[in-house]
Amino acid sequence: MLIKRIGYYLVGLSLGSVAVYFFWQKKQATFDYGMDARTLKSIRIKERLFSEDARNAMHKFDIDTLKINTILYTGDVNFGKSKPRQEPCAEYYITGTKELEKVSLLVKRCETSATIEKIIVD
Repeated sequence: MLIKRIGYYLVGLSLGSVAVYFFWQKKQATFDYGMDARTLKSIRIKERLFSEDARNAMHKFDIDTLKINTILYTGDVNFGKSKPRQEPCAEYYITGTKELEKVSLLVKRCETSATIEKIIVD
């Protein structure tokens, strides 16, 4: 009797989990609860501007906006090098991951825009 109940529970849990997974996938829902995820999302949704220094680095190191987007989706925010409480615009130091781990961005996040100030390639 107990084994039957556990079996029914596991089958229902599995089917419910699969249904919820596909439902959320169609809605493209994101769960940005970590500090890195919230910070990166707040930068991504603002108007993105590039400083002259950043544009020069993009040309010099052959970095396009697709690579910048990848860093802004999968990068790590180094809060030790960042100044999140700086007024009027917070400054964040973001490091790429995997094949872009040698690329770092210095981003100023203001109320309406996010300016990529520097692109650093180690």
